[in-house]
Amino acid sequence: MLSIGACNNSGEKCSFASQYCKTSRMSQVIRLKSDLKNAIYKLKKSNASIGLVPTMGALHQGHLELVQLSMERYDVSIATIFVNPIQFNKKEDLEKYPKTEQADIQKLEEVGCDYIFIPNAAEIYEYQPKINLNFGYLEQILEGKHRPGHFNGVGIIVMKLFGLVNPDGAFFGQKDLQQFAIISALVTDFDLPFTLHLAPTVREASGLAMSSRNKRLGEEELKTAGVIYSTLQSASKQLVQGVSQNIILEDAMLLFKNTAGIELEYFEIVDAKTLQHKSVVNEGDRLALCAAAVVAGVRLIDNIIIEI
Repeated sequence: MLSIGACNNSGEKCSFASQYCKTSRMSQVIRLKSDLKNAIYKLKKSNASIGLVPTMGALHQGHLELVQLSMERYDVSIATIFVNPIQFNKKEDLEKYPKTEQADIQKLEEVGCDYIFIPNAAEIYEYQPKINLNFGYLEQILEGKHRPGHFNGVGIIVMKLFGLVNPDGAFFGQKDLQQFAIISALVTDFDLPFTLHLAPTVREASGLAMSSRNKRLGEEELKTAGVIYSTLQSASKQLVQGVSQNIILEDAMLLFKNTAGIELEYFEIVDAKTLQHKSVVNEGDRLALCAAAVVAGVRLIDNIIIEI
């Protein structure tokens, strides 16, 4: 990575790698793949390292922290904003997904993101994808079980972005832990030559994981949704104390049942890396407690990772 301390604030090119100083760069919005490819070509020619932050917009502090992490680790950071239609199981979810493009651009400019790629669907999917990605058992558990076809759509758009940007590193949030697992599988299976970074979940004051979907909830509904995190916390403490998984899951389900306005979809304890169920827990195991619930028609997911 470049040394920020070697830069001045004049806006002139730095003396290394032909990069502008981080303190004086302006964000550049790109909408066409051809323009993005041209920009990437120039960056690679100057030996600049590139960090990628894929998003679907409606940005919150969690997204911005991913961008800031990228800026700390790589010479140039590229955030993408694209609501990917092929990863939605329900048309109404796609239609209701919040879109705040101008506000998103402003937020990214304020943190100093170098490039913002905002294509439309026709630009990304000039032709209907012919391939179908299958992630094995990950398709049958947790999100895969409840959202058939979702990860195929995620995998295709991520591979498209990886191909377009050719990054040195890519950043994702822990809230979407299973998504990170399937992206890790892509990187491993296709020997993609870059690093994946998993960043901790950023939370609301109530503990609710920050999500673009939260924008669809009212104040009281946001408070109700806080039970997801409080239940995960309670269950994790029980697990560390040696309480049996059956009792932990029964207690969790009872908490949701006794909270009006929220419907539990699943609550599971799995291996933090494989996401497969662990019937026997041993000292030193890293576990993920994962939950999905619906509040006011909005589906929310969260998880906590602990070590026994």
